[in-house]
Amino acid sequence: MAHTFSNLLYHVVFGTKDREPSIDGELRSDLHAYLGGIIREIHGIAIIVNGTVDHVHALLKLPPTMAIADAIRIVKTNSSKWAHEKHDRTRFAWQSGYSAFSVSESGAQRVRTYIAQQEEHHRRKTFAEEYLEFLKKHRVCVRSAVRL
Repeated sequence: MAHTFSNLLYHVVFGTKDREPSIDGELRSDLHAYLGGIIREIHGIAIIVNGTVDHVHALLKLPPTMAIADAIRIVKTNSSKWAHEKHDRTRFAWQSGYSAFSVSESGAQRVRTYIAQQEEHHRRKTFAEEYLEFLKKHRVCVRSAVRL
């Protein structure tokens, strides 16, 4: 076959360093838009980006030539630099780890809805509670998971 076709959907979650509530309302919408822009720059598609004061969820598509680790490294590095320079957030930083889960096309709308409702969802559950449940649901060994 002469062409490569793919539909690589990922649900990605990453948090601020030490879960600092540093993504306030002033920064949030600009940050989410900027994250989407970075994903476009690496030839991906940001279907939805949303989160709360201490973490971000994104549903994204990546080209088959882009490793998820490379994509997240680029997204986090560039967005942190942007927050420092454009929003004078010199203490803004992302936690070193991230989580990425594959999503089937048939499950994409459910994940999109879940990400869209982050603020409402976190009125009932902390990021730490959500994250542990998420890791267990996806059968990630919690002992080896990154520090919450």
